[in-house]
Amino acid sequence: MNPLKIAVAGASGRMGRMLIETIQNADDAVLAGALDLPGAPGLGADAAAFLGKPANVSIESDLARGLANAEFLIDFTRPEGTLKHLEYCAAHGIKMIIGTTGFDEAGKAAIAAAAEKTAVVFAPNMSVGVNVTLKLLQMAAKSFSHGYDIEIIEAHHRHKVDAPSGTAIKMGEVIAESLGRDLKDVAVYAREGVTGERDPSSIGFATIRGGDIVGDHTVLFAGIGERIEITHKSSSRLSYAHGSLRAARFLADKKTGLFDMQAVLGLA
Repeated sequence: MNPLKIAVAGASGRMGRMLIETIQNADDAVLAGALDLPGAPGLGADAAAFLGKPANVSIESDLARGLANAEFLIDFTRPEGTLKHLEYCAAHGIKMIIGTTGFDEAGKAAIAAAAEKTAVVFAPNMSVGVNVTLKLLQMAAKSFSHGYDIEIIEAHHRHKVDAPSGTAIKMGEVIAESLGRDLKDVAVYAREGVTGERDPSSIGFATIRGGDIVGDHTVLFAGIGERIEITHKSSSRLSYAHGSLRAARFLADKKTGLFDMQAVLGLA
């Protein structure tokens, strides 16, 4: 079987380097391209030089050069950059694994449209554990549909630019759907001053930013006389990288279509 030819966007960043290391250590994948922003300090350097094992793949800002040999692109960058990459990949039949968060509705629509031309896995969190947690939340919400207040607490490192996290929002969407609600109608993202009593149909969010926290998420179902907490904590970005490779393997025989990690893991 031929190895999966995978390119990485944001190759000089923390997540990019973790992806490159994971691909280099995989038996069924090879690093086939690396992208970064114009002016990035690593441009032109070997993408795997930091590992002491050159991959003979240079970091490029030009999409045509950076993706010339790639069948897949894994992208954990920013919405504006991901959408540019997506447009190119859709036009050239390159499959995408998108872990970028913070898309608006127009961005999500663009991803859905691109998936009519190439195969895409789009998920706010590629971790296998997080996606199993989403399934648990779906089950729990149905049991705690009456008499329990629902709050979602998330914590990330100081450099994260969007809030709440895409994973927290996905958790809210899964819970709301299980309860027959629309998250847009019931989400509460901030509380300050005299807020009045809590609306029992609401789903609250709390955001923490600090230090080097990779990603912690807790969903609290608070009833009278008891509370249930379902928590996932990431101690390393390695779980996101392993999940991304699973997504690439899933897409290997797909030509078009939009999928999430629930589909990749057979949980849908």
